[in-house]
This record gives sequence, C-alpha cells and structure tokens, in this order.
Amino acid sequence: MDVNEIDVETLDRYLASGAPLIDVRQPDEYVTAHVPGARLMPMDELPELIDDIPTEVPLYLICQSGGRSHRAAEWLLAQGYEASNVAGGTAAWIEAGKPTVSGSEPS
Repeated sequence: MDVNEIDVETLDRYLASGAPLIDVRQPDEYVTAHVPGARLMPMDELPELIDDIPTEVPLYLICQSGGRSHRAAEWLLAQGYEASNVAGGTAAWIEAGKPTVSGSEPS
C-alpha cells in the first residue's frame, strides 16, 4: 500500500492547525522526548486502540526514524483511515531544531 510521507516542516504547519499526531513508539521512548501534542499509541497496541483513533480527519504518524510509523500508517490505511508517515520521525524533528517535551502527557 502506498503511504503518503510528509517532512517535519510540513508536520509543524499541520500541527499548528490542530492536526492529530500519533506517536507509535514504546512508552519509554515517548517519555524521554516527543513532539508536543503527540498522542502515544504504541504500534503493537493499535488494534486494541482502534476505537480511540479519530476517523474524520487525516492522521499523521511518527516514530523514532520513520520505519514503525510507516508500517502503522500502512495498517491504518488498510483499515480505511487517511494516514501519513512523518519521514525521519522524531529524530528528524529534533535535528531540525523543533521543540520536544518529556513525560507521559502529550504536551
């Protein structure tokens, strides 16, 4: 399945307008540093969390470097969601000098 990819600059613009960002990493990775507003939904838990995933808006998925979020976006696309992968993931976000937050809350 063909997954749309966006870069961190595009993500930054989308987040400013309230776009939902799902972080599919593990909790320990998320707690260390994540994009402000990113909601933690570990990739291996997505099937159980499917009812909590918004259906009416495009979704953006992020992990550490882009691999897991690409696979998660493929899975969500197969379920009928509109999902895009953030190329380069959280590492690219940090490398671009974008802000991060730590802890278990989205922001």
